[in-house]
Amino acid sequence: MRLDGRRRSSNVSDRRGLSGRTVGIGGGIIGVIVAGIITLLSGGDMGDVLGTVLNQAGNTSYATQDYQPDAEDERLADLASKVLAGTEDVWTAEFRKQGWGEYRCPKLVLFTGAVQSGCGNATSQVGPFYCSADETVYIDLDFFKQMQSQIGASGDFAYAYVIAHEVGHHVQHLLGTLDQAHEQMARLPERESNRISVRLELQADFYAGVWANRDNAMFGSLEPGDVENAINAASKIGDDYLQRKATGREMPDSFNHGRSSQRVAWLSRGIRTGDPLQGDTFSPSYDSL
Repeated sequence: MRLDGRRRSSNVSDRRGLSGRTVGIGGGIIGVIVAGIITLLSGGDMGDVLGTVLNQAGNTSYATQDYQPDAEDERLADLASKVLAGTEDVWTAEFRKQGWGEYRCPKLVLFTGAVQSGCGNATSQVGPFYCSADETVYIDLDFFKQMQSQIGASGDFAYAYVIAHEVGHHVQHLLGTLDQAHEQMARLPERESNRISVRLELQADFYAGVWANRDNAMFGSLEPGDVENAINAASKIGDDYLQRKATGREMPDSFNHGRSSQRVAWLSRGIRTGDPLQGDTFSPSYDSL
């Protein structure tokens, strides 16, 4: 991914190396395996779900005063800041084009080990997540290293996809989709609530693809192999893939991010069309997503 010469976002807060008392949770943005159990890679369910998980979790202490970033950590921090800036440019233009009003840029917090968010305390085991309460994306950059070591997904554009997916949840928040979906989820049985969560996650994947299309049009950012790396990442974070890897079987009623094939399809659709109006994941029947 070409990022040389690109501006860095001014909306990044670097909290790496700070410490705090936290609770271990597993909620949020996209699916990953941590300590042999399925947690989420993309911070998908965000505020409401994070609160629910916090109520179920036990307290633990987590300190990171000894953190010393290496060259790769600094490179990834630079990448994250430039990718966030790209999402700011793309979605500011798209909101104006679509008549959605002014785009309010989210913040990005970089942390190590643990963080206090507007949605509660979290450890890095939760993976990257978006909190609508403070309109902020949170990420421990070690997650990108874990993507490669744990699920075989790597490449700068794959990492950018993770950030763009979280920003996709911010877009949903600004458009009112996120709050409406969470209100419905709170009233429904678990199986039906999970299905709405899948619709949210697939739309966030689609919005990540839209960003990639428009960012490339603005800056010529995509290089050969970039799209393939992102598609590979999407295929490795489907609920079916992660459940089989963790438990040897699938539990479809517990899916809350979507199958690998669905995540690949909606990300690909966004990359192909670059049109945010073609990402309606709520009208089609669930089985046709």
